[in-house]
Formats: sequence, structure tokens, C-alpha cells
Amino acid sequence: MSLFDGLGRSALFTIDPETAHGLSLKALKSGLVPGCRADRDPRLAVNVAGLAFPNPLGMAAGFDKNAEVPSELTRLGFGFVEVGTVTPKPQTGNPRPRIFRLVKDHAVINRLGFNNKGHAEAHARIAVRRKEGILGINIGANKDSEDRVGDYVTGISVFTDVADYFAVNVSSPNTPGLRNMQTRQALSELLGRVVAERDAKAKRIALFLKIAPDLTEPDLDDIAAECLAHKLDGLIISNTTLSRTGLADDVKSAESGGLSGRPVYARSTIVLAKMRQKLGPDMPLIGVGGIDSGETAAEKIRAGADIIQLYTGFIYGGPLLPGRILRDLSRICDREGLTKISDLRDSRTEHYAALTIPE
Repeated sequence: MSLFDGLGRSALFTIDPETAHGLSLKALKSGLVPGCRADRDPRLAVNVAGLAFPNPLGMAAGFDKNAEVPSELTRLGFGFVEVGTVTPKPQTGNPRPRIFRLVKDHAVINRLGFNNKGHAEAHARIAVRRKEGILGINIGANKDSEDRVGDYVTGISVFTDVADYFAVNVSSPNTPGLRNMQTRQALSELLGRVVAERDAKAKRIALFLKIAPDLTEPDLDDIAAECLAHKLDGLIISNTTLSRTGLADDVKSAESGGLSGRPVYARSTIVLAKMRQKLGPDMPLIGVGGIDSGETAAEKIRAGADIIQLYTGFIYGGPLLPGRILRDLSRICDREGLTKISDLRDSRTEHYAALTIPE
């Protein structure tokens, strides 16, 4: 049925992870991976930040860094696709190898470092694509930039004509000093400038901030205050973690970089719930981290997410995973008598928010 199913995960996993990723992009572009979209269930539709999402499941940034296959991903069933992270100038990122599978943990460590082909190439691709689905643009700063805030402002300016929403990524651990932009003073300057640039445009685009899961309670308080002060349209929770707690793979866990997949699920869900309480019921939240089934997707919503994203789950679950998750969400609606999936939201926020963020 697809490249993944034909070779089998065990065979695909004998290939270097970055090479395998490149093959996946080529397979999607060539049509070797057929669309397997689940039947649209109106109960899964969600309105967030002025955007009508056909379902709450999105592909997170990192899979399609250069906007090569957003339409093809939409045809797999994703309700939205976030491309990038894109920086103004092309950059190669960190030396290879820089992606490591932790199969026992259903996890990945990466230290890619915002490798991408730059604004111009991504914009050119998006500008000529047939409009399919909701498209987010994840923007970042070049490693050698003398004005990192200016790089984000440039991203807003360049992509306003093609984006449905922006994700301001200050949470990657693989660009030195980038996470320092989450501190209150730095974040205030950044949000002030990007919001001003967005508001200066005739077309108003939703603006989200993507944060790390490795934050203290005071950090979360500061971020919440700045998000509310600048009237952001939403928050994406969360990026990868630097924690290595509880991993079964003792060898690869020593690799530097951000950890994603099942091990980040609890941490990111706790941070999500805490931010829901700090931000109140009206701020849209996107829940990311460890989603690989309908139940984990639903639990993110129960913890406070309006919509959700995955990436590492796709590596392990393959191209049929989005359809499976959507069908599972429909069954959950059946089982719990829901008229809409968003009725789950916040039903377990208090439970998760009471937990301590793991070390």
C-alpha cells in the first residue's frame, strides 16, 4: 500500500534515519504513498484562532522543512500541516549523523540545527501549490544571525501571503542560545516586534508561539503573561526535551539533541495543562509530544489542547497512522456520546496541572 508498508518498518529502520526521511519525502512526492484519508467526521471539526480545521490532527514542524509535501500530507488525513522551521538564509545545520532512533523507547533524538533551504525556496514552492488544507509556517532564526528577532520579523513579512498561521519557534535546543529567547525580557521584545509586523499587514494571520517542555513554573508564568499581554493567537506545547529520564536505550540516549516521541508525552502534557490553567479557557493551545494513537490524542485534548500535532509517531506508525487516529477519535465520540471532539477539552486539565514537571 505504500513504501512504508512494502518494505516494512524493520527494513526501513536499517537505513540511516536522515536517508530514510529523504526517501519518505520522495515517496510522497512521487505518489508512491497513496492518500488514505479517513471519512470526514463532522464531530472532529474544530474552529481555532479563526481557522476552520476539518479535524484536530496536524503534522508538526520538522518533517517537511522546505514545504515540499504539504498537500501530500493533507491527503493522508492530516487536518493541517506545519512546514519548517524556515530561516531567512539557507543553512546546512549541524554535522551528520544528527538523527538517532531509540526504537525501544519509540523515540528519536535529533540535533539537526534548523537545516533548511531558506525563505525564498520555501515561499516559491508554497506560492505555486494548489491550496489544500490549513498550512502553518514555522519560522526561526539563522544560527549566525546578528539580529535574531529581525529574522522572525522577516519570516512574517515574507510568508504573509501564503500562510494560514505562523509558529514562532524559540524552543529548539539545537541552535545555541535560541531557548534564551523564552526569557521574559527577550520574549517581550520578540513578540512585540513580530506582532507589530503581523498587524501592519492587510491580511491578519494567526500567530502562535512554540515553547520547550523544559521550563520551570516561574518560566511558564512569564511566558503566559507575555502571551496574554501581546494577545497571541495561541501556544504550541511543546518542542523536544533535553531530559533523558527513564530511557531504555542506554547507548543512544547519550547523544546530544532534542528527544521526541513517547518519553516526552507525560512532560509535555503536564506543561500543556499548567499553561491551560495559567492562560485561561480562551487561548488556543496546540498539544504536541508523544501522540501515536487515538487515545493519546484524546488525552492531550482532555489536558487542555484544542488541536494536536505529531511527528515521531509518524516515523514509527507510518502513513496509515493519521487515518487510524482519526477513526479512533470518531470511536471515542461514539463511546462517550460526544457531539464534537472539543467537548473533551479540559476534562483532565486539573489532574495533569497538579503533577510536577519531571526532572
